[in-house]
Amino acid sequence: MTTSEVSQAPNTSEGLGLFERFLSLWVALAIVLGVLIGQFAPVIPETLSRFEYAQVSIPVAVLIWAMIFPMMVQVDFTSVLGVRRQPKGLVITTAVNWLVKPFTMFAIAWFFLTVVFAPLIPADRANEYLAGAILLGAAPCTAMVFVWSYLTRGDAAYTLVQVALNDLIMLLAFAPIVVFLLGVSNIQVPWDTVILSVVLYIVIPLGAGYLTRQAVIKRRGIEWFDNVFMKRLAPITPIGLIITLVLLFAFQGDVIIENPLHIVLIAIPLILQTFLIFFIAYGWAKAWKVSHNIAAPAGMIGASNFFELAVAVAIALFGLQSGAALATVVGVLVEVPVMLALVAFANRTRHWFPSTPAA
Repeated sequence: MTTSEVSQAPNTSEGLGLFERFLSLWVALAIVLGVLIGQFAPVIPETLSRFEYAQVSIPVAVLIWAMIFPMMVQVDFTSVLGVRRQPKGLVITTAVNWLVKPFTMFAIAWFFLTVVFAPLIPADRANEYLAGAILLGAAPCTAMVFVWSYLTRGDAAYTLVQVALNDLIMLLAFAPIVVFLLGVSNIQVPWDTVILSVVLYIVIPLGAGYLTRQAVIKRRGIEWFDNVFMKRLAPITPIGLIITLVLLFAFQGDVIIENPLHIVLIAIPLILQTFLIFFIAYGWAKAWKVSHNIAAPAGMIGASNFFELAVAVAIALFGLQSGAALATVVGVLVEVPVMLALVAFANRTRHWFPSTPAA
């Protein structure tokens, strides 16, 4: 990469807000605070656990909606009309996200958690961690990819098309893939619970986000929506995420205290999977001579995860105290440092790609 290219590359501090920049730190602090609450103020999680309906924790559901809704509002589904523009990038994104990623996540997580780490993790706990990894693998990124795209000077409009198409596919593909891979892992979950999770945490936020976006833009205009409405809405996601993690670790305190090594062991297959998926998509884009501003976001969408959805579904299917929920949170913990490493790699290899878009 030339000196001029380096000088033009967005600064990480400009692309990442305070919350995103130190996401791993906030998660670590949430772990500590949650464990302390669980150990010294157990009445808090015990009281909150009583507020359930159809095995869904009402407080957690509200927090999850708070996390997901601001992401869905920013997605313009009319952008899918641009699906014919540079179809190679969309083929790569779709194929890697839905035909490769869930299955490589399952294979890597199964190998490490149930075979390599078998002497260190009890079999039943390993299966729970595997379930969490499967949920992460079936939930490609929706929101943070806009940040990664910006940091690699990706085509913002095209990234929006990729994300919108990805969200629409998620409506149909998430539940069947999750049920299938959990079944292969001998983890049986009722279809109705999975469908309920999809409705609660994908369909409703998507629908509400779309209607809100249309109503606000119609009334106040796109500039007010982008520069005022979204900025006011932005803090809701990090607040909801941190409170959810504190609550989750208030229930997970005993597991963390007794098995702190498990967090490291869970992180290993998740990190390997992230690098693998990125290089599959990025390498494919290079082979197809796709321009860098399309190739980099294509790699980032599959490499990063819609961890808010994975956390929500893990809690709905397996409970706040489950190993599945813990595994999805480890995904949150490792995401930012790993993705920033991939952003740096993508920026250094810009010269591998043609400067003009490929058809």
